[in-house]
Amino acid sequence: MRTRFSPRVLGGLLAGAAALALAGFSWSAQPSLDRAQFQRPKTIPHPDDNPYSEAKAALGRMLFFDPVLSGSQKIACASCHDPSLSWQDGRPRGIGEKIMPRRSPTLLNIAWVPTPGWAGQFEDLENVAFTPISSPIIMNLPEHLAVERLSAIPGYVWAFTTAFGSGPITKRKIELALATYERSIVSKEAPFDRWIKGDERAISSEAKRGFSLFVGKANCVSCHSGWAFTDASFHDIGTAKDNDIGRSKLFPSSVGLRYAFKTPTLRDVAKRPPYMHDGSLVTLEEVLELYSRGGIARPSRDPHIRPLNLSTQEKSDLIAFLRTLNSDPQRVAAPQLPPR
Repeated sequence: MRTRFSPRVLGGLLAGAAALALAGFSWSAQPSLDRAQFQRPKTIPHPDDNPYSEAKAALGRMLFFDPVLSGSQKIACASCHDPSLSWQDGRPRGIGEKIMPRRSPTLLNIAWVPTPGWAGQFEDLENVAFTPISSPIIMNLPEHLAVERLSAIPGYVWAFTTAFGSGPITKRKIELALATYERSIVSKEAPFDRWIKGDERAISSEAKRGFSLFVGKANCVSCHSGWAFTDASFHDIGTAKDNDIGRSKLFPSSVGLRYAFKTPTLRDVAKRPPYMHDGSLVTLEEVLELYSRGGIARPSRDPHIRPLNLSTQEKSDLIAFLRTLNSDPQRVAAPQLPPR
């Protein structure tokens, strides 16, 4: 028996099919993809040797916003990792006591990054803090002076005792407290997350086409994978030059790591210009143009980086998708600091 449709019903069916095609993405057409791999985690990981405690996180929060940890007492961790700027500073290069060689990376979702730093130069988050604190070009405060200053402030003595028990303030306790707080810096829910959970109206058809490109033709997902859109690994994408050799400084015999830098998270990416480790690209349009060209061809260039020859519409669709990773605005109030 053949089913017959009136012209009006048939027109409606065809329009519906066209709308689905226009959306440009179907999970069933992507057998290697599962919505679950893009869903936000429910808990924050903390290492066994630095378990979470509310007192430790509260202490770390005070230290993060307190300029007492800089030589001039004018620069805090929050100066370069500003919560109102998605936890970076919006500059091409970080500025402390002097201009830094690289831009300040965002701290969004840092709890899931195993080796922090653009070149992965830190073993873990606990070992990051005193590099910027003691660096002459960043915060310029020697370790012993940091401990002396905090030990002279009764409010900090109380806070350290509450977090760690009795005993003197030490470099290690400062590191543990700061890392505990920094792991709480997590990107908030974005339209993409609502779409992943099944709300088809959460993002536009243009953004859905952009996601199809992201996981398909453009293959951005090869490096920007998972819920945070980063593999937390290192790749030469064809931008760095000359002596800016990235992770190769740690592994000088590795051809593949020459000019390789950490894949940043794409969460809040449209809020976080400029781009690249050196802030050399100002807009997302410039970033996509780089990937469309394929970057500098050389032995270290990642094999996934190749000329994509993206059309104007494809670039527009990709940017529409990237904007769906912007979380709702959040206001992070600075804590009340101990009087001195």
